[in-house]
Amino acid sequence: MKQILLVEDDLTYSRIVKTFLEKNGYAVQTCVKVKDAQQILNTNSFDLIIADFRLPDGTGMELLQWSKSKFPQTQVILITHYSDIRIAIKAMKLGAFEYITKPINPDELLATVKESLSAKASDGPKQTSSPKTEESSVAKSSYVIGSSAEAEKLEKHIQLVAPTDLSVLVLGETGTGKEFVSRRIHDLSTRKDGPFIAIDCGALPKELAGSELFGHVKGAFTGALDHKTGHFESAHGGTIFLDEIGNLSYEVQIQLLRAIQERTIRKIGGNKEIQIDVRIIAATNDNLILQSGDGHFREDLYHRLNEFTLQAIPLRRRKEDLEDFAQQFLDESNSRLNKSVKGFSSEVWEIFLAYDWPGNLRELRNIIKRAVLLTSGVLVEKDALPTDLYEPTAAGIGSQGGYSSSLSAGGDLPSPKDYKSKWVEQEKELIQKVLNDTKFNKSKTARILNMDRKTLYSKMEKYGLD
Repeated sequence: MKQILLVEDDLTYSRIVKTFLEKNGYAVQTCVKVKDAQQILNTNSFDLIIADFRLPDGTGMELLQWSKSKFPQTQVILITHYSDIRIAIKAMKLGAFEYITKPINPDELLATVKESLSAKASDGPKQTSSPKTEESSVAKSSYVIGSSAEAEKLEKHIQLVAPTDLSVLVLGETGTGKEFVSRRIHDLSTRKDGPFIAIDCGALPKELAGSELFGHVKGAFTGALDHKTGHFESAHGGTIFLDEIGNLSYEVQIQLLRAIQERTIRKIGGNKEIQIDVRIIAATNDNLILQSGDGHFREDLYHRLNEFTLQAIPLRRRKEDLEDFAQQFLDESNSRLNKSVKGFSSEVWEIFLAYDWPGNLRELRNIIKRAVLLTSGVLVEKDALPTDLYEPTAAGIGSQGGYSSSLSAGGDLPSPKDYKSKWVEQEKELIQKVLNDTKFNKSKTARILNMDRKTLYSKMEKYGLD
C-alpha cells in the first residue's frame, strides 16, 4: 500500500482528504506543520507528500526543497489557491510533481496522486534525479512553431543555429517552453540520433549536483556504494539541456567550465579523464550578467554558454498561437486521461484570449488538463475553468471567494501619504469583513486573504480587530 503524508493545517479539510484517499486504497498520515512533517519523514518512508502551500510555521515550498534534498525519490504535490499560481510554477521548477488548486476536485486529486506515484515507480529505486531522455514529456511531436511574427522569427533562429555545434543560451520567463525550444534545436541538429538529456539544475540536491552531472566512483563519499555514470557521460554524442543553470553552485560551475573547455570530465573521487562529445544548451529566467557581477555566476562560464542566444516568448505576446497550443494540450490531456473532448466553447475562447497567462505554457497546459478531467460533454465549458481566469483579483490584497479591495481605477493618483492612509483603512475594512463572514474563523480568514496566520494575527492586533 502506497504511503502518503498529508501536511494541512485546516483539520476539517485534512480529515476529508485523508478519508477520501484511504477509501481509494492509500495509507495516509497527517500533520499540520513543516517541522512536524520533517520529523515524520526522518523516521518513516513515504511515497508521496501532499502539502498545503501556507502552513503555520512556514510554507509547502520550504518543505519541498527540504524533502528533495533529503528524499529525492519522494514525490511532492503542492496545494495552492489559484492566486498563488506563480509560486506553484516555481515549485514545479524546484521539483514538485504537480500543483493542484483549492477548492480541490476529488477526481483531479485522485488522478494527480495516481500519476505521481506511477512516475515514481518508473524512476527506479537508485535514481536520484530524473533526467528526461528520448522518452521525455517533451516529445518530438510536441513542439508548436506558431504563426505569430515573433514565433516565426524564433523558428528562423532555431533553424539557423541547430546545424552548428554552438552552445546556446535560451532565455525566458518561467513556463515559456525553454525545454521545447531546446529539444527543437536537438531534433534539427546533426546530433538528432543521439541522446537528449534534460537536467533541471534547480532540482538537483546541492551536495549531489557534481555527482549527478559528472558521476562518481565507489567510495568517493559517504553513501557512494557503487560507481555512477553522470549525465554528461550519458549524453555523449548528443545534447545535454541544463535548465535553470543559474542555480548551480560556484564549485560545480568550475567543473562545468572545465568540461566545456577541455571536452573531458572527471568523476567525483576519480583520477581518470573521460572524453565527452556533448552539445550544451542552457536555459534560465535569471539575469546571469547581474549574477556574474555580484559573484554568484562565473562570467567566463556565461560567455562559454552564450555563443548564441534565443529568447522564448511569453504566451501573452503570442496570442495568435494560443489555438495551436490549446489543441496540442487538449490532445495530450485526452490521451493521458482517456477522454474524448473535442474542443472549447466560444465563451472559453474569449476567456483564454483575455487572460494574461502569467504562468505561460505550463499554466495553459495544467488548466486544460484540469478542464478535460472535469468535462463530461463534447466541449470544455466555462464552469470547468478556475474562476480566477475570468474573475481576476484586484490590486492589493489578493481576493478569494469574491473579496477584493475597492481601490478606484480612475481619477487622480493620491499622494504617497494619502495613498498609505487609504490603503491602511481599506485593508482594515477588508480584514474585518472577512472575519465577520467567517465568524472569526482565523484559519479560513487567512486563506481567503492569501496571508499566513502569523501575518493575520499581527494585522488584527495592529488594527484592534479582536
